[in-house]
Amino acid sequence: MDDALMRVATAQRSKAGQAAEIRVTGMTKHFGGFTALDDVSMTAAAGSFHALLGENGAGKSTLVKCLVGFYKPDAGQIEVDSREQRIASPHDSSALGIGMVYQHFTLVPSMTIAENLVMARSDVPRIINWRRERERLAEFMRAMPLKVPLDQPAARLAAGDKQKAEILKQLFLERRFLILDEPTSVLTPGEADQVLGLLKEMAGRKQVTVLMITHKFREVNAFCDEVTVLRRGRLAGAGRVAELDAARMAEMMVGERVIPAASGGARPATSPTAAPMLEISDLRVENESGVMAVNRLSVAVRPGEIVGLAGVAGNGQRELVEALLGQRRPVSGGIRVASRPYTAKRADIGLLRVSGLPEEPLRNACVAAMSVAENMALRNFDRAPLARSALVSRGPMLEQARSRIAAFNVKSRGAHAPIGTLSGGNVQRAVLARELSDPVLLLIAADPVFGLDFAAVAEIHDRILAARNAGTAVLLVSSDLDELLGLADRIAVIFEGRIVHETAIGSADIGVIGRALAGHAAQAA
Repeated sequence: MDDALMRVATAQRSKAGQAAEIRVTGMTKHFGGFTALDDVSMTAAAGSFHALLGENGAGKSTLVKCLVGFYKPDAGQIEVDSREQRIASPHDSSALGIGMVYQHFTLVPSMTIAENLVMARSDVPRIINWRRERERLAEFMRAMPLKVPLDQPAARLAAGDKQKAEILKQLFLERRFLILDEPTSVLTPGEADQVLGLLKEMAGRKQVTVLMITHKFREVNAFCDEVTVLRRGRLAGAGRVAELDAARMAEMMVGERVIPAASGGARPATSPTAAPMLEISDLRVENESGVMAVNRLSVAVRPGEIVGLAGVAGNGQRELVEALLGQRRPVSGGIRVASRPYTAKRADIGLLRVSGLPEEPLRNACVAAMSVAENMALRNFDRAPLARSALVSRGPMLEQARSRIAAFNVKSRGAHAPIGTLSGGNVQRAVLARELSDPVLLLIAADPVFGLDFAAVAEIHDRILAARNAGTAVLLVSSDLDELLGLADRIAVIFEGRIVHETAIGSADIGVIGRALAGHAAQAA
């Protein structure tokens, strides 16, 4: 640590327990030709509870990563307590008293909470005097409204206690400005209210300032003083929560969009009376914490139709897709494909010709260390011509892969290359080749172009439209409203696990969709 940073750290320790004010002015960040942040300004007053809202890709994560030193902005300045600061690394942000609680737990599962807290310090000695550390922890915990069992391994704690421990870790490290990334996504409503309520009390006593990235307007209205809304990397609006309602905040998030008169060019007309290819009735699915993420959801998709499922991230989309692709078991409700009961098991998926493009395909649809050819054979390795007795015939498998690589323009070092070595766009092309080379009745696609370049986006969209035009029923789940408006024939809005609004693309009203995204639906499911 250099002398200047040491002075900052010393000064910040003297302010421990005092909330910090952060002012961002004109922040801009480019990634190649893409502008993630464009002249964004924001002020979080000392002792405030500030919400940061925006669709996926709006720039929220980029902004907070600049604050915690993971990214260096290309322009703009950051002031902490009215003094301009250069934050070039996470060490700099820590010295300034800025801490972040991530959406996914960072605790070491096998270590106790006490060990997790102590080992998170930057000044841990080689030999730890645990008696002294326990005395220090006991004194710290007496001043904290959040309580967790310090001697329990993190792995044994419920999700609510893990989240409390993550927050306690930042407070133990004397963070005065706390960034929360979707902090209640793993909590029950009761746990969420307890944790946010306690932080609200601490902010009210000016012990800490809180900046919360969230998609839950109820929590914004219940706990936040101020809000900043980003849209496509720019500041879309800001103000006091007391002066804004959820519908107005949603309008800031979605803005004005051009809704196309038709999507995808010429295609067979889909009769509104045609029997649904996919029919979901009163489906209920829990998340990892046992919270009902999909709650009595019903929706139908007909042959030759793209139904776009719109919603702010975290409203049950992931759990729904996992239930449809056999990665999560529903609690109750019905799913039918081609008028037959559907269990999402391998036999059903093959018999009813269901294909899937899950989000993060390298993690959810591939085995990274296996070759492109082996990944392309995951659907039919046990069928002729690939199956020979109990073994896979490598000749036909490689021949199949080379044909699909050519047909879907997959750029790789060949069929033998590990699929984990491919770019994101080429991984998605390889998955598309596997899922769409044979006739498909139903395609489940979740954020299929997230993070891809423009060329890959256009090509994958064309593949999805071609499948639709060939009569495939497509459920397109996307956090990008523009993608849905450009591709879907019909849009359904999901909020808190239920469909709260449906509309044909020709009669879609962006204002109504925006209000539905915020839970203020003009048309209830």
